[in-house]
Amino acid sequence: MPKSKSDTARRAPTGTPLAKRSGAKLSNAKRAAKSARSDPMPGAAASKPQVANGTQSVREMRSAARRQAILSAALDEFSAAGFAAARLDDVAKRAGVAKGTIYLYFADKETLFQELVRSMVNPVLGALQAVSAIDMPARALVERLTETFVREIYGTRRKDIIRLILSEGPRFPAIGEFYHREVIARILGIIRPLLQRAAERGEIPAAVARFPQLIVAPGLVGIMWSGLFDKHEPLDVAAMMRAHVDILFAGRGK
Repeated sequence: MPKSKSDTARRAPTGTPLAKRSGAKLSNAKRAAKSARSDPMPGAAASKPQVANGTQSVREMRSAARRQAILSAALDEFSAAGFAAARLDDVAKRAGVAKGTIYLYFADKETLFQELVRSMVNPVLGALQAVSAIDMPARALVERLTETFVREIYGTRRKDIIRLILSEGPRFPAIGEFYHREVIARILGIIRPLLQRAAERGEIPAAVARFPQLIVAPGLVGIMWSGLFDKHEPLDVAAMMRAHVDILFAGRGK
């Protein structure tokens, strides 16, 4: 049946307010969304940096592990092939990375070698500095120094670096100069003042203070011996170093 004007009049008012109410709801929703964007929930802003920091931390850990893998592979390659013949391609294969990855951390082969030396010498320097901070009799000091050499150098792959320097240094003076500056000079800078004070107190011969190299000389002999003759006649380097200390302090008591 056709709707009367009265029916239309009665229904029209109900439709119009609904449209207005719907428009109002949409406007309120937009305002709420805008407000939420400008004023986030408490803790929401803090949660995002935590996730970002966590992701960055994992990335940094992976990067550090990759760098260490390259350094370890470089030690293997330099020890096996020598500095001249070592190739970054072979270092990359040992490390399980692409050759281009090495250049993300090291500019060239010489830089890689230098960083390898630094990474291996820093713990030794830390150990020596710890020894130098303790006030002890000269004999105890020298014993600690020789024990540190046996434990931190001869007993580790750091001796391979020294052996490499001894064999390659004459052919590549820049390597010898770098090792002297970064390792030898820094070690002597730590122990020489200690030995000089001990000599002034009459605890050690003056020659030992003048030539600190005397303390580790048997250790260098041990490193060369291990590479050349150990399979024929093993050498107890720790015992030899203790005997060396006995010789240095012969007649001076304990």
